[in-house]
Amino acid sequence: MNNFTMALLKTTIEKLATSWQSCRSLTSEATFNTKYKLHKLESGPSCSVTVNRDDAITYYKQMQYIRRIETASGNLYKEKIIRGFCHLYSGQEACAVGMKAAFREQDSLISAYRVHGWTYLMGATPLEVLAELTGRKSGVVRGKGGSMHMYGRNFYGGNGIVGAQVPLGAGVAFAAKYLGTGGVCFALYGDGASNQGQVFEAYNMAKLWNLPCVFVCENNGYAMGTSSERSASNTSYYTRGDYIPGIWVDGMDVLAVREASKFAIDHCTQGNGPIILETVTYRYSGHSMSDPGTSYRTRDEIQAVRMTRDPIMSFKEKILSTNLVSAEDLKQFDNKIKTEIDSVVLKAKEDPEISLDELGADVYANPLEIEQRGVLPWKTVKHMSVGAAKNL
Repeated sequence: MNNFTMALLKTTIEKLATSWQSCRSLTSEATFNTKYKLHKLESGPSCSVTVNRDDAITYYKQMQYIRRIETASGNLYKEKIIRGFCHLYSGQEACAVGMKAAFREQDSLISAYRVHGWTYLMGATPLEVLAELTGRKSGVVRGKGGSMHMYGRNFYGGNGIVGAQVPLGAGVAFAAKYLGTGGVCFALYGDGASNQGQVFEAYNMAKLWNLPCVFVCENNGYAMGTSSERSASNTSYYTRGDYIPGIWVDGMDVLAVREASKFAIDHCTQGNGPIILETVTYRYSGHSMSDPGTSYRTRDEIQAVRMTRDPIMSFKEKILSTNLVSAEDLKQFDNKIKTEIDSVVLKAKEDPEISLDELGADVYANPLEIEQRGVLPWKTVKHMSVGAAKNL
């Protein structure tokens, strides 16, 4: 067989392979195995996790949106367009997307300061997130909240005081029980905040009153630059509620987090009281943008996690290998999301700030008094409503 014939045969085989790939039917659902660790539970989430094609696409796109938003946020901070504090969530996307996938209409959430992605998942547009970060009027709270203080319906925002959101989350759960909404509150905190006294006080009250609260420790290993091994005598955070049951889950696996979250919601709604969920994850950036993140860990460690445990790439490999989606589909999603976020960044840069007279607006969503006292020493100021609290 001469070289020309061999080249022609090779081209024909490649064309046939390409044709088969493009015409191949896609699977409607796939099943994956995962594992959990349990504390004071006789049984836990199913170790056999099934996902359908539509949900797989949704989770993939949500994680990519969060990753792109965070990348854009980091760049805007370096350009000094975002000022103040800025804490990125890159690497932890599976935690948020997995939990949100389990939420029902009546469920709520409160978190710490790494909330850009959560704000998007809880209903804000990418523009509302990035414009809030740049302090512009298109922001989710019209530029008055910044990186930490974003809010939405059933979303009680980020909190800048370490651990302060945990008892607040127990309070939200108390309100759900008192009002009979059937809702469950997820109170998120990190491995660093887990040593706060108020966390254990919230555990105690939540169990005393059997509140529908899921205490979620997003264990990214380093807190504010200190490894969990150096800051905690017990790094099995899912066991630290003592009398409260707990679940350990791989926070880099979006499906495992989803199933654990569903189990936690069922546990609470069946009148069993609170439960602890530890999602073991990893953040690629430092604690905040002012922390390079490499003084207490090596660049090789960060790169190794990116190469072997990245939540987006791992999920991508799963859904491609089981033929849930095609590589061409994912490429189109990636390009569309990148183009959209690039466009949103330009809008967030050009968007105007609110006027000075609006700084005191929307103090209350539904004000009971028309006038606000104590704003100016020489006169009262009428409460102004401009709609920043419209989605709360």
